[in-house]
Amino acid sequence: MPVTPSITVRRVLRAVLALCVAIVMVATALQATATATAGPRATAPPADDPFYKPPTPLPDGKPGDVIRSRPSVFTLDPIGKTPYPGVKSWQVLYRSETVQGEPVAVSGTVLVPEKAWTGGGERPLVSYAVGTRGLGDACAPSRTLAQGLDYEELFIADALRRGWAVAVTDMEGLGTPGQHTYEVGGSQGKAVLNMARAAQRLLDAGLGGGGPVALWGYSQGGTSAGWAAQLARSYAPELRLKGVFAGGVPADLRAVAASLDGSPFVALMFMAAVGYDTAYPELDLDKYLNDRGRELLAKAQDMCLASFDGASTLITTAFRKISDYTTTNPLDTPQWQRRLDENKLGATAPDVPVLQTQAVFDEIIPFKQAHTLHKAWCAKGANVTWRSYTVAEHVTGMIWSEPEAMRFLADRFAGKSADGDC
Repeated sequence: MPVTPSITVRRVLRAVLALCVAIVMVATALQATATATAGPRATAPPADDPFYKPPTPLPDGKPGDVIRSRPSVFTLDPIGKTPYPGVKSWQVLYRSETVQGEPVAVSGTVLVPEKAWTGGGERPLVSYAVGTRGLGDACAPSRTLAQGLDYEELFIADALRRGWAVAVTDMEGLGTPGQHTYEVGGSQGKAVLNMARAAQRLLDAGLGGGGPVALWGYSQGGTSAGWAAQLARSYAPELRLKGVFAGGVPADLRAVAASLDGSPFVALMFMAAVGYDTAYPELDLDKYLNDRGRELLAKAQDMCLASFDGASTLITTAFRKISDYTTTNPLDTPQWQRRLDENKLGATAPDVPVLQTQAVFDEIIPFKQAHTLHKAWCAKGANVTWRSYTVAEHVTGMIWSEPEAMRFLADRFAGKSADGDC
């Protein structure tokens, strides 16, 4: 049933939301300044950093193997880059797979508290799937987390304060060469599971291979976590998966596209079209575009939302329709519909407890399609705890979800049962 936070909780969460919004605004300004005046402490963007360029051909190995790693910094300080205390950080390049099963190198970050784990057993690991960043390599989480410019860094810090290790994938094509396969669920789910494998196989991290694992994701990350949950049993059965948080989930991209068409956020739909065109070259997005669409495509390929160009693109595309950029709507074709349906969540039930959350008034991710996913998982026997938030839209839905998701995963790591409410 819908949940309305108490007055006290709402006041606290409003303060947290204001802080998060302020961080995003400051990060945007600082990111633009750093790009223009790259000083001696600035980190080179991935396109100029050899670390992100994988060897050709890829070395022999299996999904989750670490190709290379280097020490990094996790910071909440975008000015001085002061390391977050008591945490060791590494950037990694690891093997994953495309949605079609081809090997691909993906980058990411592994974060481990320095303090010994005293909670019993081995240290828990959260494979954290981030929300939308954009399509440009400069907004890869492995870079933004090292720059103090990541809008989910406070959530990650909360997990670290609990003593959990955290692994954050950049996902396919975000940081590494090639286009990001934005919202292609099969690719994102594999990247999340292989990120967990990479963290456990990174010898410097000292995690070993048998510790408990949980998945976390909201918005685009909700797609990633949901797909990882569905794939885990067959794709990564050796992972000791204990629980999953998936919030604000774009489960059915055809339904999401129908809702976004003509909305203030139509740019997100166009980003997904680019992602699918990358994952499935036969879709041939270019042949559907008019001149305005080709111009937008050229701009979008390197776009980060937390940048001047990203904000400009969101503003200039707001309330536009698909027909403004195309000669024929690709979403009306069997080829595009088939690929979108292949990446629709709900066909398989996760076999570990799931917390799924959704804001009732989410202006980006339609409530109905998220609730349909909840019912589909329940019908297949999944253990799902469903929470909907009445006084929330997309961003506040993320804020409302955070404390409940942390408690949910803490209980799973502690071995407590989850009753669910299917």
